Amino acid sequence: MVRSPPADSVGLVTQHKAVFEEPLPLDCGRELPGYELVYETYGELNRERTNAILVCHALSGNHHAAGYHSEHDRKPGWWETCIGPGKPLDTNRFFIVCSNNLGGCHGSTGPASINPETGAPYGDQFPVVTVRDWVRSQARLADRLGIRQWAAVAGGSLGGMQALQWAIDFPGRLRHAVVIAAAPRLSAQNIGFNEVARQAIMSDPEFHGGRYYDYGVSPRRGLAVARMLGHITYLSEDAMRAKFGRDLRGGMSYDYEEVDFEVESYLRYQGQRFVQGFDANTYLLMTKALDYFDPAAEHGDDFSAAVAGIQCSTLLLSFSSDWRFPPSRSREILRALLEREKTVSYIEVEATQGHDAFLMPIQRYLEGFAAYMGNVAREVGA
Repeated sequence: MVRSPPADSVGLVTQHKAVFEEPLPLDCGRELPGYELVYETYGELNRERTNAILVCHALSGNHHAAGYHSEHDRKPGWWETCIGPGKPLDTNRFFIVCSNNLGGCHGSTGPASINPETGAPYGDQFPVVTVRDWVRSQARLADRLGIRQWAAVAGGSLGGMQALQWAIDFPGRLRHAVVIAAAPRLSAQNIGFNEVARQAIMSDPEFHGGRYYDYGVSPRRGLAVARMLGHITYLSEDAMRAKFGRDLRGGMSYDYEEVDFEVESYLRYQGQRFVQGFDANTYLLMTKALDYFDPAAEHGDDFSAAVAGIQCSTLLLSFSSDWRFPPSRSREILRALLEREKTVSYIEVEATQGHDAFLMPIQRYLEGFAAYMGNVAREVGA
């Protein structure tokens, strides 16, 4: 419970909803006849409308990036580390927007939403969406808010891929792209992790082909296992060793169902906590969007050709212990941008936290991010 938010928090926030009646064509060949996007905003939009920043969330994120919904909230938004007064995304200078992506499960139209053609939840009939689809829907949200050009589009992991897609698809609509702990496309290993997660969900007896809403159940066990697997990939080996080692909770139980090691307890807790607030169909959809992200595919696998039309400046940030999207993947983006003579800055942060480091209060990360965004603020007169 937070009765008095910290001074560097945006404090209590409310969510908004934008309703779009115009159909949205999708990369899969289908279209959404209409849709809703839930979003939050922090800070004030200046008179010139030049200080707006779009924050894009990662796989399990949502529109609640900072602050608290009520004084009873135990935790703030997912990027509280970076959003707020005096933080890298300084709400004294910027107007920040974060929406829940299409296909999400926190208010935007997704698999659990009612299909207007049937009057029942979409379930498995919700179309597979891509990062490009998300960016197109976010561009419509920008139009609705009267924002012709973002000062920056920023995000970590899958959010960073959206920032990169923005720079490629709408080169004149952002001044800066902030791409953190991301990659130009997934490796075979990462696609493999996502497939194991999907199989865990779809093999759950309560999945019912994605129509589990009709049965009043949820594939909780499969989703929990998927989250446990994902969580392992978000942490570095050093972080897991320091946090758990081989510590036992007690003695050896010699029982498969009992929890012997602290790391087992932690992963089971993370899995069970996750299923209380996330939808399994959304998890399938988000992992597929990750797998399909590949801007170079339309350019003969030449990523430098994919970024040739980018007009904005780019900040790339990576973390030394991130083995899901290691620094080498950010350097691929860096080389392509430099090859095309684009303006780009790169910071590789020494950190032990693994992929989740982009959510952590790591001093060099915050300092570098803040210095870059300070220049952006001055550039747009914020």
